[in-house]
Amino acid sequence: MFGKGFFFIAFCMTLIAASAGAILHYATGITAVEAAFCALALMFGLMTVESVSARSRDRLETNERFEGLARAAADIARQVGELNVRIDKLEAAPSQDLKSHTDPLAKEIGDLAGLVEDLAKTVTEHESLLAQKQLFSASPEAAARAVAEIGARPAQQAAIAQPNSLNPLGQLKDNEVAVLIRDALANERIDVHLQPIVTLPQRKVRFYEAVSRLRLPEGKLIESKYFVDAARRSGAVLPLDENLVNSSLQVVRRLATKSKDVGIFFNLAPETLSDRAAMSTIMSALDANKAIAPSLFIEIAQNDFRSPNAVYRDSLHRLRDQGFRFAIDHVSDLHIDPQAMAERGVRYLKISAELLLGRVPQTGAQVHPADLVDLLGRYGIDLIAEKIETEAMVVDLLDYDLGFGQGILFAPPRPIRSDILKAEVAEFPATEQMPAEAAPRPNDISKLASRTVRRA
Repeated sequence: MFGKGFFFIAFCMTLIAASAGAILHYATGITAVEAAFCALALMFGLMTVESVSARSRDRLETNERFEGLARAAADIARQVGELNVRIDKLEAAPSQDLKSHTDPLAKEIGDLAGLVEDLAKTVTEHESLLAQKQLFSASPEAAARAVAEIGARPAQQAAIAQPNSLNPLGQLKDNEVAVLIRDALANERIDVHLQPIVTLPQRKVRFYEAVSRLRLPEGKLIESKYFVDAARRSGAVLPLDENLVNSSLQVVRRLATKSKDVGIFFNLAPETLSDRAAMSTIMSALDANKAIAPSLFIEIAQNDFRSPNAVYRDSLHRLRDQGFRFAIDHVSDLHIDPQAMAERGVRYLKISAELLLGRVPQTGAQVHPADLVDLLGRYGIDLIAEKIETEAMVVDLLDYDLGFGQGILFAPPRPIRSDILKAEVAEFPATEQMPAEAAPRPNDISKLASRTVRRA
């Protein structure tokens, strides 16, 4: 606890005090007691001086040590900074070198992908043109007979097969289906039907979904699900989508003269959205009708919405920037990300009643169907239950607090009157918002569709 120096100093102070006391006793003649008190006083004084001087020495030594530590810390910080700079240079050098090597390769791969896509599109167009040339090169009468022959095959096959069990166009080749579609477009035999989307549980019409129907020369109607896949493969889906967009625009303009609180859902094929030339034509028509963009909803299949195609995503981005919103349909699983969908402009999610009620197997569900409405509502997305066929389904779905429903229970798709599609709208609707109660009632569909329901 105490070093040798401490004991030496104490001994010296005691010796000095004792010597001073002896000198005072013998030299001045004071008593021994007085001399002892003087010696003690001297020793305490020496001890006080030594204590003060020791504290000063300790304080000075402590300050010197702190200054040394500060200098050492500054030196360490400088060295660490130099090391960080060197490490950053070492890390950046390989990535820059790698990027300089990979950028040309990535650009070349992108160019090759574009060339392959253009080649596949060109081959498809050539096959379609060859098929048309073979069928229509003879004469108009021969062309009519060829179309009648192709259109008669589905009726003959349907007479042999069981009702609704087979695709009526299943035996036709893709190029033959393309010929039927182009001939139907040229002769105005592609009909647009509307199916209402109603509110639940009130069952008031809130929206309509526009779907295409192919009318054969003898008058038989074919649903789009039987010819759209062949049309996509043969390149005939582009004029179909253009016809559907034009018809939807005319219907919305006519409906908007009565109420702003109504909308039209229509589908655009991924091949159309991935084709810059086709999208430029469609975008021109949509740009001219941006005022009614809030009433138009573009339906996209769930699998197509997940497509990584750059042109496809760019088309969706352009449509969203123009004010158009999307609806996801053909949902096969409940593995959904509502935040990502809302950021990309999705406003509605259409799920079949069978899937919502758990009557069909599915995997990947992140949330129970009963909680979907609340989850989607947080991101401004509404849920629509489609393919509702029975009242029992409606009763079960009401427990999910759904806002909208669609299905043949409420109304099947009905054709639009031809005079509506051909008529010009004399005056564009006023900009003031109509109350929600002004939405057309279910029987208002009769003003846009005929009373007779024609089914394929």
